[in-house]
Amino acid sequence: MNRRRFLWSLAAVAAGGAQIWRWLASPKTPPLPQGEILGASDMLGHRLRSGDFPEPTETLNASVIIVGGGIAGLSAGWKLLKSGFTDFAVLELEPEVGGNARYGTNAITAYPWGAHYLPFPTRESRAVRELLADFGVLRGDPFAAEPDYDERYISFAPQERLYAHGVWREGLWPQAGVRQRDLDQYRQFQDSMDGYRRRRGADGRKAFAIPMDFSARDPELLALDRLSMRDFLLQNGLDSEPLHWYVNYACRDDYGCRYDETSAWMGIHYFASRDALARDADGDDVLTWPEGNGWLVERLRERLRPHLITGALVWRLSELDRAVLVDAWHPRENRSVRRLAHAAIWAAPVFQAPSVFRELSSELTTAIGEFQYAPWLVANLSLRRFPAERRGVPLSWDNVLYDSDALGYVVATHQHRTAHQEQTVFTWYQALCNGPPDRERQRLLETPWATWAERILSDLSKPHPDIRQIVTRLDLMRWGHAMIRPRPGFVWSAARQRLERAQDRVLFAHSDLSGYSVFEEANYRGVLAAEQVMTTLNIPFSSSIRS
Repeated sequence: MNRRRFLWSLAAVAAGGAQIWRWLASPKTPPLPQGEILGASDMLGHRLRSGDFPEPTETLNASVIIVGGGIAGLSAGWKLLKSGFTDFAVLELEPEVGGNARYGTNAITAYPWGAHYLPFPTRESRAVRELLADFGVLRGDPFAAEPDYDERYISFAPQERLYAHGVWREGLWPQAGVRQRDLDQYRQFQDSMDGYRRRRGADGRKAFAIPMDFSARDPELLALDRLSMRDFLLQNGLDSEPLHWYVNYACRDDYGCRYDETSAWMGIHYFASRDALARDADGDDVLTWPEGNGWLVERLRERLRPHLITGALVWRLSELDRAVLVDAWHPRENRSVRRLAHAAIWAAPVFQAPSVFRELSSELTTAIGEFQYAPWLVANLSLRRFPAERRGVPLSWDNVLYDSDALGYVVATHQHRTAHQEQTVFTWYQALCNGPPDRERQRLLETPWATWAERILSDLSKPHPDIRQIVTRLDLMRWGHAMIRPRPGFVWSAARQRLERAQDRVLFAHSDLSGYSVFEEANYRGVLAAEQVMTTLNIPFSSSIRS
């Protein structure tokens, strides 16, 4: 891959060696740092299932209610506001909006609690390009073949590296110890993905597009959904162990499930759907910020502030003759408020809908039962200095360990422009996918902070032997239902497509409807629902979905 490089001074290498020597000279294991587990309490979810809430003491009116303040809900609000429509409210359970793009901050830096980058959006992702232009990230014509992005928001070099066999190497394709047949299979796989990237369906659409709704529907393409990504590799004579590692890593990283549990259609989509170009940037660069996609959340929050209501748990939604009724419990006040609207947009995860929308048809309830979710654990480690480095290329923005169940870490301060910064924050990720989702979710909830902290520090001590000496705080975020799992047979299933078609006065709008969780899909679903609502209410607008 072509990547921007920077000079790694001999002085820095010498300093790293000195740090390792000092650690070896004093091998006493320090105590665990301070830290805590953050995130939504599972007690709220249990209460939602029981329905034990006080009846409303107040009734308010709004034309549109958006349930859920993640990227889909915020995007719906952004589109409504951009169209000059202001009579809406966004109800969010958590104290902060953002969903799995939320972020945190401390004295060192801002840092992500989930989604940490955005690839250059494709030409089909019109609403994302429009949003980026609105916030000054994209300059000039947002629909140009090669848009101009503000270089401050493009990932700085070095971008990514892989730790394997005691050495850091640039890029994520395994290089250490690979044989010629592995390299040959790398090339064969990449040629195959390039072919899918160039392929067009009978309707002229891309075989694999983002948003996925713009993908071709040729039967032989959709048949790939019935295979796992692992079986796809083997059926094509690709059995290279390091190639399988790489593809498995990609599926765990983007989908929260192993490649033997990922639809081959979606596995290929990962490699074949992104063809966006950008002026003065490499095609594999991405947009990122210290707080990850939280930077975009903050811009949306600023824009939508008067319409956002946090700490509001929607527990009842009902379609009346002339209105949609939405009851929300406000825990801080221990009271419920009723809101009556012309339409509602359900931008929360769809698995919650049957507990709230009690008039759902049995057909829709059964379809929702087919949606499975991947649990994730995210940790943010505050470090008093940068850790000692093993051999190889220097610290990058994205750092992955070959021999690990985790997904590696990103460096929150990598995008800082300061000449020198002593402290930093590492954001470490793990998709819990080594067993059934329900069992892994239970493990996520039952495992205490100290056990996770030991596990994380042990993982990071492989490339950084002094990590325990320099960490000052280690906080965790548990994501029990982090993202939808695009397992074989689900992506193009009748269940998922049935949810797409459900659009009475309550519209579903969440990346769940796409079968996988990325910013572009959440944005698309939210904007699409907003445009459908405005059509129903006879509100004029210019579409951000289609040219």
